[in-house]
Amino acid sequence: MKTTADKPFVEKVNTRYLETLVGYNARRAALAVISHFLEEMAVYDLRPVDFSALSLITHNPGITSRQLCNTLGLQAPNIVAMVNSFEKRGLIARHAHPHDGRAFGLMLTAQGQTLMAQAEKTASGLEAAVASRLTPEERKTMIQLLKKVYK
Repeated sequence: MKTTADKPFVEKVNTRYLETLVGYNARRAALAVISHFLEEMAVYDLRPVDFSALSLITHNPGITSRQLCNTLGLQAPNIVAMVNSFEKRGLIARHAHPHDGRAFGLMLTAQGQTLMAQAEKTASGLEAAVASRLTPEERKTMIQLLKKVYK
């Protein structure tokens, strides 16, 4: 560290400690991925949470809002607003749940299916690009390790 008139200044920032923290590294990686994601998904008007919810509906037709909350770790009021927004956009439809009269199963509409086919293709391309510095085995290992942290 150098000083000028008794005031220190830094030429090169020392991040050694932060780089030993899982949270710091996970957040930095997430920020890198999310910035690309937002750019690529703007054409679909999808935020990361929107994409995740619609992907779950895509691959689990009939999923309930409660199941979305539990799977994504979201609060019920947030899901209600999101589902209402998807419905207004014509991406999903609610269907009476066969076993729970209070619940609705969520399914993609034809418009939602078209959007998600394109969005998931874009997401796969984005994933390949952001993971391009990893070997397939490193990518698999990284995903396994991250799951150990949050599951």
